[in-house]
Amino acid sequence: MEISPEYKNWIAEVKAKVHSSQIKAAIAVNTALIEFYWDLGRMLSEMIKQSNWGDKVLENVSRYLRLEFPDIKGFSVTNLKYTKIFYEYFTFRPQVEDEMRIPLKELSKPTDNQNHTTSPQIGNEFSHQLLRQIPWGHIKVIITKIKDIEEALFYIHKTKENNWSRDILALQIESNLYERSGKAVTNFTHTLPAPGSDLAQQTLKDPYIFDFLQLTEDYKERDIENQLIQHITRFLLELGKGFAFIGRQYNIKLNQKEYFIDLLFYHIPMQCYVVVELKNRDFEPEFAGKLNFYLTLIDKTLKRPNENPTIGILLCRGKDNLEVEYALQDIHKPIGVSEFELSTQLPENLKSSLPTIEEIEEQLKDK
Repeated sequence: MEISPEYKNWIAEVKAKVHSSQIKAAIAVNTALIEFYWDLGRMLSEMIKQSNWGDKVLENVSRYLRLEFPDIKGFSVTNLKYTKIFYEYFTFRPQVEDEMRIPLKELSKPTDNQNHTTSPQIGNEFSHQLLRQIPWGHIKVIITKIKDIEEALFYIHKTKENNWSRDILALQIESNLYERSGKAVTNFTHTLPAPGSDLAQQTLKDPYIFDFLQLTEDYKERDIENQLIQHITRFLLELGKGFAFIGRQYNIKLNQKEYFIDLLFYHIPMQCYVVVELKNRDFEPEFAGKLNFYLTLIDKTLKRPNENPTIGILLCRGKDNLEVEYALQDIHKPIGVSEFELSTQLPENLKSSLPTIEEIEEQLKDK
């Protein structure tokens, strides 16, 4: 293949970018890596659009860069494609949030602890500050699984906020967290002061997905409760950041009578107790009344003067939103109602065909 002078000059420019970014020394520093991939994606995008060098451009660039920098990973054809997609994904989307846009003149201002400019910079007109704070593997998951920019930015924020691993991020995308967040029917607007009401609303989901539970056909509320506690890590992940588990079937006495709350949590950012009640059936208005009573018990017995009012979350198998709104309208304690979904149940005919523990042990003895 005959290489044109223009192509040689462009390759030299890419090489210079590698050197100037000091990518060898900074390869473990995520900010430097993301900035470099942004610049490389921009150069690839612009070069491919402006030239007629054919379909083998990425293959040729990959080969030259790997020959020039054999100790540096990330120059495969596949990764070069990702850098191009990365740049184009966030550049040609006019609806990108303003908070993701930082003018270069702002980037050039030294911070209180710096006497030098920020370099290298992402993009020609704005910097995606948050993008520099999450790993490249997470970015690839987001730009390949999500088409809507607002949804992508939601997961970028959540990844940064919760320090998700790549697997957890993929799990949250698969469970459609974006569509479920803040969708519960609540009375928070008139029972909690702003901005606490907004935070509480966004904390709740609808539906909650408990796909990590394995239940047979005749499961009961207590079975669901037991398994949620057995899988408390996954349960807390589904509830969201900030929940601390206090207890299950939490006992409170009033006069000579005992009451048992299904699940009790404390939400650290909101500084309040959270009562979770499970109902393995559709919502009924009387459920709200009983939960309201439990919230009063917690507020009178556990809540300290400096803490916020206890919040109630009612999880049902189904609900009529209008019925829920009417049921909550005159209740003065903060309550949210959501549905929950379980994993596919194990059919009884399949269950009966599986070997028992005793049968497995007998087979192992014969080996």
